[in-house]
Amino acid sequence: MSQADIVEGSNASKEPAPNQGGRKAIIAAASANLAIAVTKAIAWALTGASSMLAEAIHSVADTANQVVLMVGGKESHKEADEDHPFGYETARYLSGFIVAIVIFTLGGLFALYEAYDKIEATLGGHPDELLDSRWWWVPLAVVMISMCAEGTSLRTALKESSQDREGMTILQYIRGAKAPELPVVMLEDSAAVVGLIFAFMGVGLTLLTHNPVFDGIGSACIGILLVVVAGVLSREMKSLLEGESATPESRKAIRDALVSSDGVDSVIYMKTVHLGPETILLAAKIAVDPTDSALEVARIIDNAEVSVRAAEPLVGPLFLEPDIRYGDARIKDGEERPEDQS
Repeated sequence: MSQADIVEGSNASKEPAPNQGGRKAIIAAASANLAIAVTKAIAWALTGASSMLAEAIHSVADTANQVVLMVGGKESHKEADEDHPFGYETARYLSGFIVAIVIFTLGGLFALYEAYDKIEATLGGHPDELLDSRWWWVPLAVVMISMCAEGTSLRTALKESSQDREGMTILQYIRGAKAPELPVVMLEDSAAVVGLIFAFMGVGLTLLTHNPVFDGIGSACIGILLVVVAGVLSREMKSLLEGESATPESRKAIRDALVSSDGVDSVIYMKTVHLGPETILLAAKIAVDPTDSALEVARIIDNAEVSVRAAEPLVGPLFLEPDIRYGDARIKDGEERPEDQS
């Protein structure tokens, strides 16, 4: 007869330590984006530059992203209850998915629409406000200032993630990270810098050639960039929402801890899943001596739990099922494992 040890206690309702690095990066990015959005909107109002409007929407979307991420982070710290026995940590993954699907996609589509409208108006012979405005230099100044602010925000995110990245590229870190906040901020800040380059080229070429089509093309490039970022983020957040296993390093540490625990002969199978960035759910079937008493099996499971939690502190809810490995020579003649009986 198999026995399950369901270990919840403080782990099912524990409140994970806040990701201070991610929080600092989010606040820095939100502050920069809010200020930048206002200056870009002013530049668009003065000159009518399409690229400035697209970039203003981009910055508004980024600011909304940080708000959603902070709300998701706060929600994830709620204690587990009867309806949510494993807690609310998936709220952080959901907030990242909302950022990708809703905000980035809508921002990108709006920028593409603005680009279409600008190019159509230019080809239709309508006069361009940017070329006729005495404030033509404002968009270029705003872009330069914004690059400094976005560069600072990106540098903050890179600094806060440097210990976790350990030589990985930004893309590798984004694909492997279990916490959504820093990867989202890093990706959106990188996209912001590239978007500003597109805006600078669009406005600059328009002023040099007196052809407003370049302004529309710059806006289109920003829109495409936002849609691409939305695709990358949604793919990664979708994978986290579906339930990713622990890292290979964590799985090895857990397995080694189980095998080395007194009374555990081997691990028959083991499954892990991230309930959130700081919580791993573990379910494993361990082989024990068929001659062990129920009391001895209970002791073995308790010791195994202690070993696992010492080896991998992120393990939260833990389910250990003792069993007898098929073909165990210690099974007495005439006895069979329950599942082997017909």
